[in-house]
Amino acid sequence: QVQLVESGGGLVQPGGSLRLSCAASGFAFSWYVMSWYRQAPGKERELVALLTSAARTNYADSVKGRFTISRDNAKNMVLLQMDSLKPEDTAVYYCNAHNWLNREDYWGQGTQVTVSS
Repeated sequence: QVQLVESGGGLVQPGGSLRLSCAASGFAFSWYVMSWYRQAPGKERELVALLTSAARTNYADSVKGRFTISRDNAKNMVLLQMDSLKPEDTAVYYCNAHNWLNREDYWGQGTQVTVSS
């Protein structure tokens, strides 16, 4: 059974840091492109960061230089390190796994990140 479980969300002050984790199971982790999306109230879900098995990365302009995506294939884990957080980063963050062979997508349940003083 394919599963993605996010954790690490919470309330942080502007300028603070937070690390999100996505635990993956039930599939060959290394064959998937892993990414983080987020959705804020009143906005569409947007791509935040992406990481391929070849270690290629892609970031939204709004988070470039502040967020870092990484993966640990041995642990089937993908991480999102978020630094210098801003109130506009407040959103529900979702982990996504994209199978580049058959183009299937899997999603986690989401974790809430709130940046406020």
